[in-house]
Amino acid sequence: MKSGTLRGLRHLLWPKSSSSDGPRQLRPTAYLDGLRGFAAFLVYIHHHELWAHTLHQSAIFESAWGNQGEFHFATFHGIRNFFVGGHMAVAVFFVISGYVLSMKPLSLVQAGEYLHLFDNLASALFRRWFRLFIPLIVTTLVYVTSWHVFGYWNAACEPKSTLGEELWNWYVEFKGFSFVFKESNLWVSYNPHLWSIPLEMRGSIIVYTACMALARATNKARLLCQLALIFYFLYIVDGYYGALFVSGMLQCDLDLLARTDGAYFPRFLRRLEPYKTFIYYHLFFIAMYLAGVPAFKNDMEDFRQNPGWYWLSYLKPQAVFNIKWFYLFWAGNMIVACIPRIGWLKRFFESRFCQFLGRISFALYLVHGPILNSIGDRVYLAVGWTRAADDRLGPLAGWQNIFPLPKTGPMGLEIAFLVPNLLLLPLTLWVADLVTRAVDEPAVKFAAWLYRRMLGGGAQESKPVELAPLMRVA
Repeated sequence: MKSGTLRGLRHLLWPKSSSSDGPRQLRPTAYLDGLRGFAAFLVYIHHHELWAHTLHQSAIFESAWGNQGEFHFATFHGIRNFFVGGHMAVAVFFVISGYVLSMKPLSLVQAGEYLHLFDNLASALFRRWFRLFIPLIVTTLVYVTSWHVFGYWNAACEPKSTLGEELWNWYVEFKGFSFVFKESNLWVSYNPHLWSIPLEMRGSIIVYTACMALARATNKARLLCQLALIFYFLYIVDGYYGALFVSGMLQCDLDLLARTDGAYFPRFLRRLEPYKTFIYYHLFFIAMYLAGVPAFKNDMEDFRQNPGWYWLSYLKPQAVFNIKWFYLFWAGNMIVACIPRIGWLKRFFESRFCQFLGRISFALYLVHGPILNSIGDRVYLAVGWTRAADDRLGPLAGWQNIFPLPKTGPMGLEIAFLVPNLLLLPLTLWVADLVTRAVDEPAVKFAAWLYRRMLGGGAQESKPVELAPLMRVA
């Protein structure tokens, strides 16, 4: 009994590799998993880059190349997405979610299986909140209790005097955060990177509702209604996340129609088939440019001062409040559309590394911030980095310059930045893998079990769609 428990604990903390000598069996949409995982990795890089660099350098990172006469490799058009691509990653997450969430319902709609469609949507909508919020509850609860249990100082939060007071404050914040239709403060102070979770839930409801409302429409009418919804969310009201979700749904609908005999696929798109390589390569480069939209200030005059963005600024509709999301809408959609149609990109996102990142992507999103604001604080301070709010460091001030490293090298690739990540990146990936197996995957199973209990133990759909959550960047 004791040896079995120890073996189980050892497997949880350090699982054996599941790889085999035989060829891997990849799902047709495995590239989406890899893309989501790599996008989560970009979120990690984004937050670490902004932590380690001063406010002035962060302004350069978040602006277009050549900002205020300073030119850096890390800020060149397209290149900067690999250093501060977290904003782009969120747009990609939402498009992927719209695609994945609608795949099963749309396949049932196109097959005319409306009873099965109702069963699928009922199950998916019931399970969605639990699938998104249970891992959030567990990880934030562990995090807020950690500095009371282990007695360390956290500069990112203001620790309460007692554990009971801390737990009450966590409860008050979470209960408001869990109400996805709340109009403001879509974050918890303990982990503000989680602001996109309520938008994930809202977008999910939009997709499920659209699938149900348009179930009996003709294919042409359904596609036109999806276009109308995208226009409404992007140009009439400030609902960029709704536009991203519905656009993912539209891409899925078109892909499913393209796999049929072609009778229902739009003819003008079919005529472009011989030129798809030329078209998608150009769309990909346009997407990489738009993904680097200046995001340091949400001010149009400042936005127009960025090289290469003056004339593009006139494309932004009046309804969009935060400027960057209009351009990220187009960038995210182009990226998701291009990946499966550019062979080498698809193979990259189907690689073992990207598939691993895809499996742990939600957990990576949940834990990278707490690790950065606890262990990362100390490591970066120790090698010589400082923060703008040094007056809030408290006991952490003693960590400064314990083991200073040279800041030589291109901005964003300094030795003092790369060396700490030899520790922080493996640690974050290991914790994310642990949380995936110990919290995220059990949460999915619990939600499915609870739904079966609600049905009185009856059977649900044979292969419930795995719902992709998603991430964002602050």
